[in-house]
Amino acid sequence: MNKKITIIGAGFAGLSAIRQVRKLDQNAEITLVAPRAELHYLPGIIWIPNRLRTRADLTVPLDNFFQRMNVKFHQGNATGLRDGGRIVATDTGEIHNDGLIIASGGRFIKKLPGIEHAITPCEGISAAEKIRDRLEAMQGGSIAIGFAGNPNEPSAMRGGPMFEFLFGIDTLLRQQGRRDKFHLTFFSPAPQPGNRLGPKAMSGLLSEMGKRSIETHLGHKMKGFTAEKVMTEGGEFNADLILFMPGMTGNQWFDNTELPRSTGGLVKADQHCKVEGWDKVYVAGDSGSFPGPDWMPKQAHMADLQAEAAAKNLLADLNGGAADATFKVELVCIVDSVNKGTLVARTEKRSLVLPSCRVFHWMKRGFEWWYLRQYR
Repeated sequence: MNKKITIIGAGFAGLSAIRQVRKLDQNAEITLVAPRAELHYLPGIIWIPNRLRTRADLTVPLDNFFQRMNVKFHQGNATGLRDGGRIVATDTGEIHNDGLIIASGGRFIKKLPGIEHAITPCEGISAAEKIRDRLEAMQGGSIAIGFAGNPNEPSAMRGGPMFEFLFGIDTLLRQQGRRDKFHLTFFSPAPQPGNRLGPKAMSGLLSEMGKRSIETHLGHKMKGFTAEKVMTEGGEFNADLILFMPGMTGNQWFDNTELPRSTGGLVKADQHCKVEGWDKVYVAGDSGSFPGPDWMPKQAHMADLQAEAAAKNLLADLNGGAADATFKVELVCIVDSVNKGTLVARTEKRSLVLPSCRVFHWMKRGFEWWYLRQYR
């Protein structure tokens, strides 16, 4: 009898899990649960403000991919789990499974007073479009760009894109010949933001800010926002446009389950991506809290690696084999600034930073094309 596998989430982890399951088992019945049969390629939203990318460029309909992979799509939002994970409850019905992979992403912590005045870029394409439209309407003024983390979950932050928005907006304003009309400030409660990329990368990023006349406000705990101000314990400063990426925590629907949670609110997993204490339930990507170094990134590449391990182990589990696949902890990114990029890579043994050049910008664009074609 064919194994029934349910995957929650149509992001990087969920889709990589589909590809890995299908590579190893042609007959498994795969059901994917998500609100839409679409992949939104969020790494590309950094190019929306300068119109290098549009919503259509970054939205990939998944109907063809699901057909090729013989996947049943269940349109809906997960709302809970029953029977030890064998039943996934959604707002459009229940799904029974023999094995489950949770890949429903994370949720940004929106607790700071006045956070509604800030745009959170990685919330999606709409947020990036809002940034584009606000920039085009501004004649001048102050722009503040920053990020924070989840104090209870060091890995649950997404700082890289904020450096890209910062340098990208600076480059765009220079290309438009109006940089002198704007004051840019980068802020973070961390005294050394970007340290997760490695000390060399961090000093390089701060040096780049200096060269671009970007002011910094670092190491002060956040107090909140108004429509025109960023407030910290170290003082406040004016901002007509605020871009802020808060730390991440688990999905709201986790609260309706007995899933084991880390102190930061994510699903606790072991090095094999297995949810602690649950049978044939695995997690990958932003939803999970995994053992590893505190710089382990929440990024698409890491989600892909975890999803492969989760899929391999779930199938081994279902077939009575050894579920012993692990994932490599690896940070790889190109910090893009619209026309150039800096390559940053880090593993548990070494870190590498290659200086900014045009080649890396085009490599990032080329990777996007290569990555998305497998889902088109």
